[in-house]
Amino acid sequence: MEIIFVFILGAVAGSFMNVCIYRLPKGESIITPRSHCPLCGTAIKWYDNVPVLSFLVLRGKCRACKKRISARYIIVETISGFISVFLFIRFGLTPDFFIFWYLSCMLIICSFIDLEIREIPDAITLSGMPIGLFLAALYPPLLDKTDHLGSFLDSFIGIIAGGGSIYLMGFLGEFIFKREAMGGGDVKLLAMIGAFIGWKLVILAFFLAPIFGSIAGIVLKIRRGEDIIPYGPHLSLAALVAVFWGREIVGKLFFM
Repeated sequence: MEIIFVFILGAVAGSFMNVCIYRLPKGESIITPRSHCPLCGTAIKWYDNVPVLSFLVLRGKCRACKKRISARYIIVETISGFISVFLFIRFGLTPDFFIFWYLSCMLIICSFIDLEIREIPDAITLSGMPIGLFLAALYPPLLDKTDHLGSFLDSFIGIIAGGGSIYLMGFLGEFIFKREAMGGGDVKLLAMIGAFIGWKLVILAFFLAPIFGSIAGIVLKIRRGEDIIPYGPHLSLAALVAVFWGREIVGKLFFM
């Protein structure tokens, strides 16, 4: 029963994330006006705005105009629901759960905006850095620390290590390939991630992301002939791996 409730909570959050994904790139308010069909502008009734279920019942179409709605809506809600469940199983109903749940929501928003428009919103990353610093200082166990100052410093170094590593990779890539290899949004995204998971885990995420990126790059090259891929989703996926299993991975690496 608890897992079902957590999934519903995550799916509801996913519904709000869809609003953010649609409106943030347009510079629109994420609060008002109320949810509406992106195609015909008709306000969506509450019974047509139930996460996951409404999309399935309506077969992915707007009730008013009958036009097909992007599958992204149900995908985001479902992913958010499952990540919430996995976080609950991993951390239980603890501060870690709520903090990493917040981080996962920000990562989902950034990833899908990056997939759609090849940009990562500063509104998420620049606000996320001080939030991560504050939460790390407030709750030291988040970074396996016992003192507030040590946790704050770990978070602060995580920002520098995360942003710095991506910036350096982009600089070297631009020098070698004579074109922009990494966007500024990626730098700020990994810096934000570092604020929440600390310098050790953000370095782990930095090295994991290219693995996911190379796989996606090969698929896109074969299917669409694309050379440039959005890197935000791969950084986000690497961050989630670090959240779930990073401490164990780092522990084995240091004590092999």
